[in-house]
Amino acid sequence: QVQLVESGGGLVQAGGSLRLSCAASARSFSSPAMAWFRQAPGKEREFVAAISGTGVRTYYADSVKGRFTISRDNAENTVYLQMNSLKPDDTAVYYCAARSALRLGLLANEYPYWGQGTQVTVSS
Repeated sequence: QVQLVESGGGLVQAGGSLRLSCAASARSFSSPAMAWFRQAPGKEREFVAAISGTGVRTYYADSVKGRFTISRDNAENTVYLQMNSLKPDDTAVYYCAARSALRLGLLANEYPYWGQGTQVTVSS
């Protein structure tokens, strides 16, 4: 069983930066592929970024490519999402997700483990 806890959300002005963290329970971390998704009010949950279990491969949604960076520290059992040049359209609840495979996935239904979410609000 994987337990995930996100942190780092908050209110920021457009153009600003935030770094989200996702801490995984140590016993179950064992380098699973991880991802970030987000859900804005009235919209479906959407893929943001993913990273393979080794950290070698990453993948980004077109809407965040060049602005967001996903990374991981397996020694600390933590995955990060560095978000720069934030826009009001980035406002959403951000969720961390994990799957029991090294290979990253792009779909929400590929990830059985989810955190509780952290709110990111970008003001214009």
